[in-house]
Amino acid sequence: MSRITRLDIDDSGLPPPSAEIEQERRVAVFDLLEDNSFALPGREDAPAPEGPFALKLFIRDGRLVFDTCTEAGEKVAEFHLSFGPFRQAVKDYFQICASYYEAVKKLPPSQIEAIDMARRGIHNEGARILQERLDGKVVLDIDTARRLFTLVCVLTPVK
Repeated sequence: MSRITRLDIDDSGLPPPSAEIEQERRVAVFDLLEDNSFALPGREDAPAPEGPFALKLFIRDGRLVFDTCTEAGEKVAEFHLSFGPFRQAVKDYFQICASYYEAVKKLPPSQIEAIDMARRGIHNEGARILQERLDGKVVLDIDTARRLFTLVCVLTPVK
């Protein structure tokens, strides 16, 4: 089973998210645990670790950490990613989300739909960046990458 069955997010030390961002996070976690594809490739002299996996996301020394264990708690991998490649996509995502939340309150459906399409495009770009950054470390599909990108946004120190 190449999937995540447990997800912990350590956001201690970060300011509390807005109600909208907290809702995005809850939806991303729920959707991720319901349906995801997450596999760790084998290394030169070791076979691929078998899932399902427990994943913990947190920040250490200004880097995003993916701490991956088996369901039984045996550590299988830990990846540290720089936030640099994500900064513009995260900034754009938060800006378009703010526009979307405002639009929902007062704009007609056609304009809301246009903003939502732009939001999905930025979200897809962030997911693509995440897939590139994890290339060779984790194999994940685009839907899993999209949900994880949402969680990367929640953990990003600069918004």
